[in-house]
Amino acid sequence: MKWIPLLVAAVFIVGVAWAADTDIRQQRVSFVRGATSAVLKGRLKGDATVDYLVRAGAGQTLTVALKRSNGQNYFNINPPGADVSMFIGSGDATGDSSVCVLPDDGDYTVRVYLMRPAARRNESGDYRLTIGVTGSALAPLPASKDALLPGTSFHASGRITCLLSGETKPRECDAFVIRRGFDGTATVEIPQAQAGRRRILFVRGKAVASDSPLSLVATRQGDITTVKLGNDERYEIPDALVTGG
Repeated sequence: MKWIPLLVAAVFIVGVAWAADTDIRQQRVSFVRGATSAVLKGRLKGDATVDYLVRAGAGQTLTVALKRSNGQNYFNINPPGADVSMFIGSGDATGDSSVCVLPDDGDYTVRVYLMRPAARRNESGDYRLTIGVTGSALAPLPASKDALLPGTSFHASGRITCLLSGETKPRECDAFVIRRGFDGTATVEIPQAQAGRRRILFVRGKAVASDSPLSLVATRQGDITTVKLGNDERYEIPDALVTGG
């Protein structure tokens, strides 16, 4: 596989809205000075949905725990700028709690809702949500230390071999990188991937997290790290993109 540098800007596609007829209320989550978590209480009825916006950075850990009176009450976690979830409570064995290492910087959305059958029956339920953010964010390298692609927040771009969800044959995809150190710590972003983008966090050269709900498995051969997300996605990422070498 040949890595080909690019000098073009990324184009992102944002997923469709949750539902046109759903009542979604947004609330910004903030922590009191010295605290790393907050407790939020609420009540849902029918299609009512609450989006809790949590500002966090790459490398930090987001923890969410839900206590509910209605067993059809769940939460999802959406990464910044996307309406496709990286955690889906109704499809997870531990649907009332989640611990996620975050791959990128921005507003993460914790969406609290009732499942469709319960919403259609106009059921209601009380909940208690605990949201926490711990660890230090991995700040991007400033342009003074690693030049940015003009008009973007990315330090470099290239073409990688990828297998996207729903496809059967590998192909070439554009890839962009935000470097967070000169030791192989970076966020790699693939715009063409599921829901318009896929973000993968590397720490000291190792792929450690993504914005996919699927399990991450990384292997190395030569200077290529192959990242598999479940059985649906695969990305072959060269060291040169991550480190700039």
